[in-house]
Amino acid sequence: MSHDRSDPEFRPHRVVVLAMDGVLPFELGIPHRIFGRPRDAEGRLLYDVITCSIRPPGPVQTDADFAIQVEHGPEALATADTVIVPASYELGPVFEQGVLTGQLAAALAHIRPGTRLASICTGVYVLAAAGLLDGRPATTHWADSDRLQELFPQVRVDPDVLFIDDGDVLTSAGVAAGVDLCLHMVRRDHGTAVANEVARRTVVPPHRDGGQAQYIHRPVPDPQQSTTTSARAWALGRLHEPIQLRDMAEQEAMSVRTFTRRFREEVGVSPGQWLTQQRVERARHLLESTDLSVDQVAHDAGFGTAQSMRQHLQTALGVTPTAYRRTFRSGGFDSPPRTYGDIGTLH
Repeated sequence: MSHDRSDPEFRPHRVVVLAMDGVLPFELGIPHRIFGRPRDAEGRLLYDVITCSIRPPGPVQTDADFAIQVEHGPEALATADTVIVPASYELGPVFEQGVLTGQLAAALAHIRPGTRLASICTGVYVLAAAGLLDGRPATTHWADSDRLQELFPQVRVDPDVLFIDDGDVLTSAGVAAGVDLCLHMVRRDHGTAVANEVARRTVVPPHRDGGQAQYIHRPVPDPQQSTTTSARAWALGRLHEPIQLRDMAEQEAMSVRTFTRRFREEVGVSPGQWLTQQRVERARHLLESTDLSVDQVAHDAGFGTAQSMRQHLQTALGVTPTAYRRTFRSGGFDSPPRTYGDIGTLH
């Protein structure tokens, strides 16, 4: 997906966002906010983001009390390197019967073969109705996942995850999960340093793994109860050391059982899964930004051995440490890694 940024004919990666009637303004704005920020070392924007309609240029009604003026018609889809379909509450036959309208089908026909496709929340219904998800894993907002599976039994719907990266087609859950998905695509295209800078400017966490649970039963801890924040900060400061579950629990003066329950309630994954995520992110950063040996990266990220790190990166990213470093040093993944499912245990 990346381009050679030393090439004088450098062209930013074009992201086209498809706005349909009933579009949710929050989801519509996510791609512009995330992809509109990244720049290369020369200060050039890495992405060009535009919005189009399935009709000629003109107003598109949102689900709020205002419309937006869209300057591009469906022909803009033919110029896309990535097409993103955000959520809409007025999908009509797409949501009710699982079929495309003639106008929507004609618009999607502009998309070139090989274009990366992504959906946010109920935008997945458009991709499914177009037959683009047959036999593939996909997700949507947990409240709509049963409906999605009923309408499209050929799609492997996972209602529990934040997003699914299936290579050239990516789908996310609702609302803030769209931010996670777009940050993931930036990370996939240009590495963790670029994605983390976008996250910092957007004031959001730099990384929530796609396999993390959508729905956390108690997202805001009871103020009368202890949280696991201090334990997480403590662990992040010593990722290079062996960390046991009891060590983290002791930071909050909790039993292992209570700590594990509270941790999952607050973070959405187990302490072991979270710790592995942080170590994978640390390893990615070091592989991208330093010349440390693979053995040293494995030590500094807390995996202990290069073999252990290799196994975890292979599981999480689908590539070896050496291949990951070589790919980012040469400009990005041409065949991007897939991100779907579980990632490891406590070490």
